[in-house]
Amino acid sequence: MYAVILAGGSGTRLWPMSRALFPKQCLPLAVGGRTLFQATVERVLGTVAEERITVVTHVDQAAEIRRQLALMGLKSVRVLAEPQARNTAPAIGLAAWQILREAGPDAVMAVLPSDHLIADSAGFAVLLRRAEAAASSCGLITFGIRPTGPETGYGYIRSGRALAGGLFAVEQFIEKPDSETAQRYLAAGGYFWNSGMFVFRSGALIEQYRALLPDMHAALSRIDAADAAACRNTYHGLASISIDYGILEKACGVAVLPAEIGWSDLGSWQACYQAADQDDRANSFTGRVCAVDTQGALIRSDARLVAAVGVRDMIIVDTADALLVCERSRAQDVKKIVDRLTAAGAPEAREHRTVYCPWGSYTCLETGARYQVKRINVNPGARLSLQSHRFRAEHWTVAAGEALVIVDEGQLVVRTGGSVAVPLGARHRIENKGPQPLIIIEVQNGDYLGEDDIIRYEDDYGRSLGPLQAMD
Repeated sequence: MYAVILAGGSGTRLWPMSRALFPKQCLPLAVGGRTLFQATVERVLGTVAEERITVVTHVDQAAEIRRQLALMGLKSVRVLAEPQARNTAPAIGLAAWQILREAGPDAVMAVLPSDHLIADSAGFAVLLRRAEAAASSCGLITFGIRPTGPETGYGYIRSGRALAGGLFAVEQFIEKPDSETAQRYLAAGGYFWNSGMFVFRSGALIEQYRALLPDMHAALSRIDAADAAACRNTYHGLASISIDYGILEKACGVAVLPAEIGWSDLGSWQACYQAADQDDRANSFTGRVCAVDTQGALIRSDARLVAAVGVRDMIIVDTADALLVCERSRAQDVKKIVDRLTAAGAPEAREHRTVYCPWGSYTCLETGARYQVKRINVNPGARLSLQSHRFRAEHWTVAAGEALVIVDEGQLVVRTGGSVAVPLGARHRIENKGPQPLIIIEVQNGDYLGEDDIIRYEDDYGRSLGPLQAMD
């Protein structure tokens, strides 16, 4: 069996920990401090060989996904980077065509979100094997979670006649209901939460693309995911549509496999609170928290001490650059904060102070009028793209390690304590040829200091060349 892990979401309801460049799946919300993405990969490895796992993510998030795979010691997992977010139908199709070319139409592929919490890993492995066995005849299988309450935050699946192997025919996919309707579903029985987890026979799935999404079928048939430029050109014209709406809700013969695996989609801070361990006052604390007369609260701190007095049923999440204070009952409305920040162009909607890149990371230390100070970490053997800036000059001081620096036609080695100036418009590059991390303090001066003030000439990581339209 093959596995396709979808890792391109934004997780706006878990802001401020989740950001566009560091979304929910990258957060350490799983058991043992692992990220949700890492926990998903570990679960899959119990059933699927490493070289048969494909991760589909957005190009802006690919560096972080590769970093997390490297931390797990995994080198054979394939990462497909979508040039644009187009919802799940194009993302799944991109991987499905790759699997079809490698293994043919009878290959079975599990499609799994990377940002869900599953408590019963052993039960999940059994579920995957059952679905794999059934896929040859059913073709399209979805996992349905048995409801534990009248949840209004999930879509539902109405099941029909019983099929072999404990499956049921799907009669209808239903959008998120209101409370009264959810109560009725729970009382009636035969309804499941739509988990967003699927197992497909690749040929059966691609036939549904041909029948129901013919334009997307034609476009995906032409894409070679390894050709970044061709992929960008084709993706631009694809419709943005989910696999549920585009295919599963219209296809005949879809089956649902009931699942009881301790599942939560962790779709809000309220869901995180419900899934977390709680003390005798129904509190869940993470990090440095000092609370007095506090009950029913979820409080998380990345670093600073958070003190609370007399707090009831609240969510408090503190990060390096943002603080969220929210009633637990209003957890779904956190997305409205992100919408406002995005509309205002606030960087807190898109990134944390530390941003991970294919070559390392950078951390914004301070920003003022016409200046910005960053700490740049370059991994051993890595180098930044050859680039220039239209609106800013830079000055680099090596704090640790040894840097090979290119400025226009010149090349020099800068050791710890040394510095070099990069004039406005100069082509430049930093490379770490040593065995230890290279740390540089960068001071920027100019009229505009955004990350999209880059003209890229050469790059080792397949990112776009020329002037950047958005951060890359």
